[in-house]
Amino acid sequence: MSDNDTAGRPELLIEERIVAGVRVVSVRGEIDHDGKDVLRNALLSADGAAPARLVVDLSGVSFMDSSGINVFVAAHQAVTGTEGWVRIAGAQESVLRILELVGVDAIITCHPNLEQALLP
Repeated sequence: MSDNDTAGRPELLIEERIVAGVRVVSVRGEIDHDGKDVLRNALLSADGAAPARLVVDLSGVSFMDSSGINVFVAAHQAVTGTEGWVRIAGAQESVLRILELVGVDAIITCHPNLEQALLP
């Protein structure tokens, strides 16, 4: 398999915005080894810190492997000890199953949609 074999795979697309003082990062595509750095750069600042309040909308993500899990754990660890939080919104069933199997849902709250994730 060559580096060019990733052609045809969905590119990881990130949109960021602020909603009611919460940073919302919407992700589309597949979160795997090839896209982990894009996700990490979106969730963590250059010094490795995450914003105080962060919701990651995964409704457009069709696949996630351990690379994505590691990024979410790093984002959670970055806000541990602060008054902040990381929440996941809208994960499709296959992605939510991965989050549950590895126990990420025990440390990062998963909500069925963005509206619920933004509630105080």
